[in-house]
Amino acid sequence: MSDHASQPAQQSKNPFLYVVVCASGIAGEVGKLITAAQEANWDVGVVATPQGFGFIDAEAVEAQTGYPIRSAWRAPGDPRPLPPADAIAVAPATFNTINKWAAGISDTLALGILCEAYGFGIPTAVLPYLNAAQAAHPAYRQSLDRLRDMGILIGTHEPHRPKAGGEASLFRWEEALELLAPGRPAGQ
Repeated sequence: MSDHASQPAQQSKNPFLYVVVCASGIAGEVGKLITAAQEANWDVGVVATPQGFGFIDAEAVEAQTGYPIRSAWRAPGDPRPLPPADAIAVAPATFNTINKWAAGISDTLALGILCEAYGFGIPTAVLPYLNAAQAAHPAYRQSLDRLRDMGILIGTHEPHRPKAGGEASLFRWEEALELLAPGRPAGQ
C-alpha cells in the first residue's frame, strides 16, 4: 500500500473529491467515476476501506489520480498525502460501511473520514451497492434515514438478487457527481 507519501499533498488547482471505495465486486470499475470527475474538473484522491483495497487495481488508480490510495491512518508527523476534500463520493457503498457510518463507528480510515465529514460540512454522496436480502434488514433503512437526516445525498441504485451479484453495467458511477453538482464550490 502506498499510504505513506514522502512528499506533502500537492496543492490542487481544482476542487478536490475523495472517492471512498468499499469491498464490492464492482469496485474495480472505480476508474469510471475518477474519469468522469476529472472530466468535470475535479482532482481526485481515493480512500479505500481495508477490504476494498483488495478489489481495486491500486497501481492503475494511483496512476490515474496522481495520488496514493489511502486505506490506513498515517503515523503522527507523516505528511498528508491528499489535499483536504471539497466533496466526497462513496461508491460503491456496501451494507457494512453504510450501517457503520450511520452509527458513527469510526474503526477504519474511510469511516473516520466519513464521520468527520459531517462535522466539517463536506458535501457527501453515497451510491449504495448491495443485495436485496441485505437491503431488507431493518438496520439498512434506518441507516439510510439517518444519513439523509445528516444531509448525505443518496443514489438510486436498486439492490440486486442475493448470491447473483449485481449488474455492474447498470451501476451509474456518474450519479455521485450529479448529486454533488448543486453543492459544487463557487466558480467551478
